[in-house]
Parts: sequence; C-alpha cells; structure tokens
Amino acid sequence: MTLFWIICAVLLIVALLFVVLPLWRKTGGDNDVLRDAANLEILRDQAAELDADFQNGMLTQEAYEQGQRELQARLLEEVDIAGQPAKSPHHPARVLAIVLAVLLPLFSVLLYGYLGNIDALSPQQQETADDSGILRSAAALKKLEKELQKRPENPDGWWTLARSYSELGRYQEALEAYRKLVELVPDEAQLWANYADTYAMAHNRNTQGEVINLLNKALALDANNPTALALSGTSAMDRGDYAAAIAYWQKLVNVLPPNSQDARMFAGGIQQAQELLAAQKGGKVQPATAAKPAQTAQQQPGAAAGQLSGKVSLGAALASKAAPTDTVYIMARAGGEANMPPLAVLRKQVKDLPLQFAFDDSMAMQPQLKLSGFDQVVVVARVSKSGTPKAQPGDLQGMTGTIKPNTKGLNIVIDSVVK
Repeated sequence: MTLFWIICAVLLIVALLFVVLPLWRKTGGDNDVLRDAANLEILRDQAAELDADFQNGMLTQEAYEQGQRELQARLLEEVDIAGQPAKSPHHPARVLAIVLAVLLPLFSVLLYGYLGNIDALSPQQQETADDSGILRSAAALKKLEKELQKRPENPDGWWTLARSYSELGRYQEALEAYRKLVELVPDEAQLWANYADTYAMAHNRNTQGEVINLLNKALALDANNPTALALSGTSAMDRGDYAAAIAYWQKLVNVLPPNSQDARMFAGGIQQAQELLAAQKGGKVQPATAAKPAQTAQQQPGAAAGQLSGKVSLGAALASKAAPTDTVYIMARAGGEANMPPLAVLRKQVKDLPLQFAFDDSMAMQPQLKLSGFDQVVVVARVSKSGTPKAQPGDLQGMTGTIKPNTKGLNIVIDSVVK
C-alpha cells in the first residue's frame, strides 16, 4: 500500500512539472522591452523619410518643420514613458501555475477516493470468492455490502452475500440477504427453498411455522424442487406427520438419479417414516426421534442419545502448515459409509485448538440420520484450506477408528496431510 501511494505521488509530481513549469516561466517583462525598442525604430525611420522628402522637394519648409515637431513630441513621449518607475509586473500565467499546483493534486485524490478502491491492495482484500463463489473474508463481505448499499438492485450480489453468510454460519445476516433477494427475484423456487433452509438454521433448526410457508411458496413455483421437497419431508417428520414426510421424500427419490447417494439416503428416511407411521396407526405412537430398541440398549445410563465427546488438537509437526483463521471441521460419519453425508458437524478455527467437542442426536444434519441409528461411526477432524467440508489435497486431517455411539474421552490429533 505504501509503495502504491509513493508511485502515485511521483507520477503526480511529474505531471505538475509538465504543466506548471512552462506557465511559471512565461512572463511579460521581455515583451515590454521589445515593444519600446520597436517604437523607437519606427520613429527613426519616419524622421529619415521626412528628411528625404524635404531634400527631394516634396515638402515645403513649413511642412518639414511641422513634421519634425510632431516626431520630436512623439519621441519625448516615448522617453517620458520609459523613464517612469517600473510597475510591478502582473503575470497571470504564474497565478494559473500556482492554482493548478494546488488544485490538481487535491482533485486527483478526491476523484480516486470516489471512483477508485483505496483498500484494493490491503492484504485482507486479497481473499475473494472461491471456486463455488463463496466469500470467506470479513473484508470481502464488507466490501460487497457497501456495493449493495450503493446499488441494491443487484440480485447476483445478494445471492453471493446470502450464500457466503450461510456457509460461514452467520444465518441472521444470510436471512436478511435472502429477504432482499426474494423481493428482487420472487419467481425462483430455489431461492425460496434456500430462504426456508436459512430461516430454520437461524431459529435453532426449527422447521415449523414460517419455514413451512416459505417451502410452500417454493413448491408452488416448482413442485419438483429437490431442496424444497427434502426440507418439507424433514418438517413433516419433525411434527410427526409421517405420511406427509413419505409423500415428499418419495417424490424427491423419483426425481433424483437412481441409486445415487442422495436417493439411497432419502429411501432410508422413507423406510424409517413408514415404520413410525405403522407404529402410530397401531396405537404405539413414537416420536420422530425415537431410537430402535437395539440402539437404546447401547446407550449409557443418563447419556444423551448417540453421544460422542472428546478432544481435538493439532499435531506439533503440522502447526506451521495451518493459519490461525483456517477452518476446522469436526464431523461424525457413519462407519463404512464414506459416501454418506456427515451425521453431525462442528465448524471452528485453528486458533480454537485444542478444543473439547460433543455430538448427540439433537445435532443430526438430517432427522432420519441420527448417531444413535448406526452401530459404528467415525469422527474426522480436518483443517480445510479451501474452507469447505469436502477434503481437498493439502488439507490437514486426523480421525478415529470405527467406534460405537456413546463413546466418550476421544482424543483426535490432526497429524496427516490429505493427498
């Protein structure tokens, strides 16, 4: 930044030299001397012509004497003017040079402050959007907010801001961005679905109330929108409407690629909803979060369902490879299901390490996929250089072996580099 301003100052000085110096050197004193000399020379020539005309008989004695008197009077007048005290010369060119020397730098700085980006070379501005279009630095987000204040009719900007805040877990701020976005683009189903998801996250994962209204708007625009169908099924499960959950998720499975990871996951959710619905119709009503008997038997007395807890630390050998603000993901996964989404996730930063963590069923990413629903799980701790949960080459990682839910006292050391 300092070098930038030095270069600007040098260029401005060079520009001023080209403009101001010629004006400063331009004065009127030499012009007065040349004018006086020219006038005297003219008088000499006229006197010589008068003498020649008289000698050639072209003038009478009276006319010749009259002409000499007039020339003498004009000569005395010129001598009298030349002998007067010189007035302080006024040089308008120099005045203009001074004015320009003051105004040009001032105007240049003000113009750059209005049209330029003063913070463009700041280190914190070097981080921009990643490959997914997510902004991760506070400075980049603040810059986008200022741009949107000046030009609020920019749906692309609001879309980037909303997704970025959602990715960073700043759901209240993401919610405000989505509110503005759906005002600008009210006919896009995916925006309403994302708005509903963010609303739920901003209100402690509550999928009822306003979330249902937002999802209904999304489905009215696109009845096959995957995000809206998935969240609508989750909302139905949370309120115990298993028949509605089955209907939403079955429709979702029908539009997903066959045998895809997501299709298999929601097929499992449908099966769980069918079991709960059958129990409900048989008079044995169970809440959506109820565990199977075999799973309940695994729980320790007084323990929360599917509880996992322990400590995560960064290995000393890799400490130099991680920045304090790098993102750390702590994820619980189903054992033997590498392609399945995480069951529960915590997001921290390297500066928070070492830290204690705890997972239980209340933190499940999907209500139908709880820790207590699996016999074996794996806990992974990863320093993400890209800021995304998906492992990338260069990320730092540590993990447990296959363990059972309700395991406590885990000690995870991040001690390897993802290849």
